[in-house]
Amino acid sequence: MSAGIELRDVGKAFVSKKDGSVQTVLDRFSLEAAPGELVALVGASGTGKTTLLHLVAGLETADSGVVRVGADTGPIRTGMVFQQPRLLDWVSVADNIEIAAKSAGRTGVDIPELLDAVGLSDYADAYPSVLSGGQRQRVAVARAFAVDPDVVLFDEPFSALDELTGRKLRLLLQTLLVERSVTGLLVTHNALEAAFLADRVVVLAGRPASIVGDLRVDLPRPRSTEDATLFDLHREIIAQIA
Repeated sequence: MSAGIELRDVGKAFVSKKDGSVQTVLDRFSLEAAPGELVALVGASGTGKTTLLHLVAGLETADSGVVRVGADTGPIRTGMVFQQPRLLDWVSVADNIEIAAKSAGRTGVDIPELLDAVGLSDYADAYPSVLSGGQRQRVAVARAFAVDPDVVLFDEPFSALDELTGRKLRLLLQTLLVERSVTGLLVTHNALEAAFLADRVVVLAGRPASIVGDLRVDLPRPRSTEDATLFDLHREIIAQIA
């Protein structure tokens, strides 16, 4: 069962390596994602989107406030998909997935089923160095879901891909989200991508970051990239970012 995410009155600051000044990214910031809900975070660069993701993942520690994933009733499994796939180039595609699963305490993962889900059935024994950028990112998605995640965090997962490849992977991710109910945070600069994939789109602005928009996407899945409602929502998101 997927886990909820809660950030309450969170503060986070960094010291500039350039001049030693303190940069406050978050100050009494609060956000929630309900179990099974995918929340997209959009906004200009420097509004704390990736910092929020790192706090939820445990890669950063909040200076103040509460960051909670789940209900404190047991360990939470988290999958992550970054802008760059970050694969282990010296082992096969299947081994990349198996290593991730074992690191999360999972054994007996059905790797062929996962590879089939991401359209890479014939690449189990291939090495990442021979794959295209889109194929490598498909492996990264499979690796994230191999841990049987309660929460999946996406940090601009398709921004380094060409538009056609990105569109194919957005369709793939939508299918996985329908089949495997998980809670997720998606950081993206692509407002249409946010509207297509998310249940809610949260618009951030300023530093320290504040929420200037919180839009619910009331569209059933699977969704069509040609749905006029998505383009209306896209325009609304862009207007709030501006």
